[in-house]
Amino acid sequence: EYQGGGFSISNLGMYSIKSFYAIINPPQSCILSIGNTRETPMFDKNGNVIKKHVMNISLSCDHRVVDGATGAIFLNTLKEFIENPSLMICY
Repeated sequence: EYQGGGFSISNLGMYSIKSFYAIINPPQSCILSIGNTRETPMFDKNGNVIKKHVMNISLSCDHRVVDGATGAIFLNTLKEFIENPSLMICY
C-alpha cells in the first residue's frame, strides 16, 4: 500500500478528531495530518464577529530528507490554497 510513495495523507476528521500528529510510514519522508472542520467565531476586517470554518493540519517530516523550513513553507502554501482556491489557477 505504501510501496513507492514518498508522501502520505492521514485524515481522521471524519471521526471528530480536532488535531493529531501522524507518524511517518517508512520509507516515506512526510505525512500530512488532517483534522475535522468546525465553526469558530472570528473577527472580520471590520471587527465584527463572524462564523468561520477552521481545520487543523500538521505535517511530520523526516528531517534527513525534508528540512523543517521547507515543510513550513509547504503548509503555508497549502493553507493559502485552502482559504483561496482560485490561487491554484495562478500558481
